[in-house]
Amino acid sequence: MSVAYIFPGQGSQYAGMGKDLADNFAAAREVFEEANDVLEFSLSKLCFEGPAEQLQLTENTQPAILATSIATLRAMTATGFPTPGFIAGHSLGEYSALVAGGALKLADALRAVRLRGRYMQEAVPLGVGAMAAVMGAALSDIERICAEASEGEICAPANINSPNQVVIAGNAAAIDRAVELLKAAGAKRAIKLNVSAPFHCGLMMPAQERLAVDLEKTSFADLNVPLVANASASIIDRGEDARAALIKQVSSPVRWLESVELLIGKGVNTFVEVGPGKVLSGLVRQINRNVQCLNVEDSSLADKLQLVAAAG
Repeated sequence: MSVAYIFPGQGSQYAGMGKDLADNFAAAREVFEEANDVLEFSLSKLCFEGPAEQLQLTENTQPAILATSIATLRAMTATGFPTPGFIAGHSLGEYSALVAGGALKLADALRAVRLRGRYMQEAVPLGVGAMAAVMGAALSDIERICAEASEGEICAPANINSPNQVVIAGNAAAIDRAVELLKAAGAKRAIKLNVSAPFHCGLMMPAQERLAVDLEKTSFADLNVPLVANASASIIDRGEDARAALIKQVSSPVRWLESVELLIGKGVNTFVEVGPGKVLSGLVRQINRNVQCLNVEDSSLADKLQLVAAAG
């Protein structure tokens, strides 16, 4: 099979996401109804109408993107989209991928990501941590400069997204030092990000430890579609490995570049981004322009179905 489904993470959210699908597909509408029941508030209203400032709160963003992604997937299934050969998700998107692969029940995933968002937000006081996007610098140079800038604090790659884009995370002062050093070293761009917490770095260990307790109580089945895990950039298909991967990824970098390269090496030539936004499609194109990228986030599925069916 030459098709992989990829699921977006935080940063893909926008008010109105999922509404068109819910209006046109009962299968999508049922996902939002289940999410409302599980979380005991109207997640659907937040997704469809905002307000943006509430949608952007991490503990709301994470279940909102998960629900929208799975609603999209269920609409795709109802339309006749084929089962992919592989699945993967960026950070939070790994939960969506595990629901898609049959390892996690939707209700369990919704509860887990809401807690995950809360734990991440509470792990580091506001202002203590930071993240910055770096463009046009080699990963080896970024790693060296992060080590130099750390001065006993945390400063490290957090999202290795493409050959041209790496996000770093850590203590705010260390990130500030790294940004200046990266600019001086010739990085095309190094800019602080407006984020609520320094994700995927050592500062997230308190969140990882809290989430591990919850995930150990959660049931994981073996996957019916192999998944490329964020933290290891390796293929897994056992439920216990999926649980371990979700725990490890909280404080580990997202190895997206390696994950996509692995999938291409396995013969994947079509990537379908399932859920809100086109962030991952853009990253895949940066990694390899010879593969086909599609994003599915609304009810206009027919043309994309033809492309996916042809690739498969």
